[in-house]
Amino acid sequence: MKITSVEVVPFKVSVPRISFGEPLADYDIVQTVTRISTDEEVEGYYFGGHFHGDQDGLVPGDRALIAELLGPILAGNDPFDRERIWQQLWAAKLPENICSVIDLALWDLAGRVLKLPVHKLLGGARERVKAYASSFNNLGTPDDYAIHAVACQRAGYRAYKIHPYFAWNPVTRQPTLPKPAAVDADLDVCRAVRDAVGDDMVLMFDPWGAYNYAEALRVGRELERLGFYWYEHPMNEYQTELYVRLAAALDIPICLPEIAEGGIYTRANWIARHASDISRIDVLRGGITGAMKMAATCEAFGLRCELHMSGFGNLQVLGATSEDVCEYYERGLVGPGIDYDSPPPYLKAACDPLDVDGYVAIPSAPGLGYTIHWDYIDDHRLPETAVEAVAPLHPR
Repeated sequence: MKITSVEVVPFKVSVPRISFGEPLADYDIVQTVTRISTDEEVEGYYFGGHFHGDQDGLVPGDRALIAELLGPILAGNDPFDRERIWQQLWAAKLPENICSVIDLALWDLAGRVLKLPVHKLLGGARERVKAYASSFNNLGTPDDYAIHAVACQRAGYRAYKIHPYFAWNPVTRQPTLPKPAAVDADLDVCRAVRDAVGDDMVLMFDPWGAYNYAEALRVGRELERLGFYWYEHPMNEYQTELYVRLAAALDIPICLPEIAEGGIYTRANWIARHASDISRIDVLRGGITGAMKMAATCEAFGLRCELHMSGFGNLQVLGATSEDVCEYYERGLVGPGIDYDSPPPYLKAACDPLDVDGYVAIPSAPGLGYTIHWDYIDDHRLPETAVEAVAPLHPR
C-alpha cells in the first residue's frame, strides 16, 4: 500500500462558544479535515489541528504547508511506516501541530484498514475513562462559576476544572489585557466553587499562565487549603526555573507543560529538572505516536501523564494507557448556555458522551472513531488545496 495524495478540506461550521462571558450559540469557524489517500482506495482522516484540538481547523498557512510540501514528500510512502515518517517530520523542523495531524491521519487509516479502533491497535487498556468538566474562561461572577459547577456535578461529573478570568475584568465585565491578573477574583471563584460542590468533588485549577511567581505561590497555597487536586499552568511555561522553585515550595501537584512547543523533548527536560509533578501532553504535540512515547516515559519515572484537551485522538491514547498513568479525560470546554453534548453537524455521533458515573467511553469505530457526514462537508466546503501523487523530493 502506498500514499497517493494528501488533501486538506476546509469547510464552515457553527459551534457553541463563550466569548468574554457571553455564550455564542452560532459562532462560525473554519474546520478542516486532512485526508490521506492510498492506492488501495483506503483513506485516513483527522479533523482539526489548530487551537483546541480537533474542534478548530488548520489555518491557511498550515493547510498550504501540508498540501504543497508534505503531499509530494509523503506520496509513495507506505502509510504503515508511521514511526519512520514521524521521525522524519520532526527532523524536518516542521511545526509540531502539522507533524501531529499527519500522524493522526495515518493512525486513522491503519485502524480503517484493520477494522479496529486505534486503542486496540496500540494495545487496549480500558474501554472508558474518568472525565472532568473543563470550563470556559470568564463565566461571570464567582456565583456563576459555582452554579455551573453544581450543574456539572448533577449531570454526573465527579471532577471540575476552573479556567478563571483571563484578559477580562470581572468587575467591569469588559475585555482587558492579560496582566495584571485578577488574582483576588480568581481565588473568590475557587472558594465559591468548593463551597458549592462540597468536599467530594475533585477540583483542578488552570489560570493559563497569567501569574507571576509571587501570585502563583499565593494562589497555590490557597488551593492546598481548599483541597484542589492539581494546579495547572499558573505562569509562563518558558520560565522553567520558576516552576522548579514552585514545585519545590508547594505540596499540590503542579501539572504541565500544557502548550509549550517541543512535544516529548520539552517534557522530558521538565521531568529531569523536577519542574512539575504531573506531565501534560496532547495529540497535537506529536500525534498519537508522540503521546504514547510520553506516557511510557512518565510511567518509567512514576509520574502521571495527563492528556490536555478533548477529542478523538486523545481518547484513543487514553484507551491504550492505564489509569495509573493517564487518569482523566478533559471534557469541554463547557459553560452555561452551551450545548456541548450534541455532535457537530459534520459527524453522525458525538466524540465523548458522558455516562451517569462521570465516565466517557473510548470510541469503538475503526480508526480514531469518526462517523462522518460527508454531505455536510461537501455542502459547506471552502476552496481547498490538494496534491496528487508525484515523484518524491527525496530518495527513500
